[in-house]
Amino acid sequence: MARTALIEKSKREPKFAVRVHNRCKLCGRARGYMRLFMMCRMCFRKNALEGLLPGVKKTSW
Repeated sequence: MARTALIEKSKREPKFAVRVHNRCKLCGRARGYMRLFMMCRMCFRKNALEGLLPGVKKTSW
């Protein structure tokens, strides 16, 4: 779980547009972020395995 202070800080409008830092919309994690789904890798995996993400399915070969 991300620190609450950093989550609140990232919600503010930055002074410059290049300072925007992507965070997971569900847990607030800053690393392992996937832009297409706007969530971190761990939340993506959990939601994909539960079938909550349309168009995503587990592959095997």
